[in-house]
Amino acid sequence: MRASAVALLCLMLLSGCAGGGREQPPETVGEVDLQRYQGTWYELARLPMFFQRNCLRSEAHYELQADGSVAVSNRCETKDGDWQQAKGEAVPQQAGVTDRLWVRFDNWFSRLFPDLTKGHYWVLYLDEGYSTALVGSPDRKYLWLLARDTEVDQATRERLLSEAERRGYDTRELLWRQ
Repeated sequence: MRASAVALLCLMLLSGCAGGGREQPPETVGEVDLQRYQGTWYELARLPMFFQRNCLRSEAHYELQADGSVAVSNRCETKDGDWQQAKGEAVPQQAGVTDRLWVRFDNWFSRLFPDLTKGHYWVLYLDEGYSTALVGSPDRKYLWLLARDTEVDQATRERLLSEAERRGYDTRELLWRQ
């Protein structure tokens, strides 16, 4: 009897481990009009990440290309007052699906290992006026709160936080634009 109880407990623990970490991916917007989405977006806040560790203020410029891809130009101001820039390209992860993109930046590592260096760019929330957006990754490790202006009012900020939390993102660690 005792061996059966231990075996049952082990089975329950193992099944819990097997299912752990398999959350549903976050909800995305369904469709993005890339023509309207292009232009400049300012980062209001983001989750901490290695490749932006020195950035105080960041912005992105997107330009829709004739082939349906999006030219990406990101830049950030560092603590030293210098601006760093990265250029890349975004393409739909699946033909016709415009709210889930792959982004790859043009650098030596990306050219050497192209399949290892593409990142998820999922549009999680986008207001009707295309003036604020949430972008993240399906594993919830990356999250950006974006706007067409460098500042938003408190109500807009709270709405973005609420939308991020509703999709399962931990917003307590967000780094805000300085």
